Amino acid sequence: MKSPILKLGPYLIASLQAELTDTDMLDLQSTLVEQVGRFRSKGVILDVTTLDVMDSFATRTLRHIAQAVGLRGAAAVIVGIRPDVAFAMVQLGLDQRLSGVHTVLDLEEAIALLDQQKPGALRHD
Repeated sequence: MKSPILKLGPYLIASLQAELTDTDMLDLQSTLVEQVGRFRSKGVILDVTTLDVMDSFATRTLRHIAQAVGLRGAAAVIVGIRPDVAFAMVQLGLDQRLSGVHTVLDLEEAIALLDQQKPGALRHD
């Protein structure tokens, strides 16, 4: 697995690396969904700070991760979308693929958001 997954209390933090292939993204999805159940995690933080580009596959997979962990009872938050990546995503219409997925600026804000949640409050079905 090329993306380290850390456990911090009731949360899992996955740091996506720039060199991830589509297969790596799918492996990350499977691993996170499995670990949410194993650790009874309340939330998953997907850190994309190191990504220079988010293509349609990566964007779609992030949404699928958020939906799948939501079905397992955890909330998902994406952190660290860089300004240039955000602009490119909007220009390509990829921002709409993340509709319903919470995004915040950094890890601190993600933890604060997850700490405030009520069970199921951040889920988007």
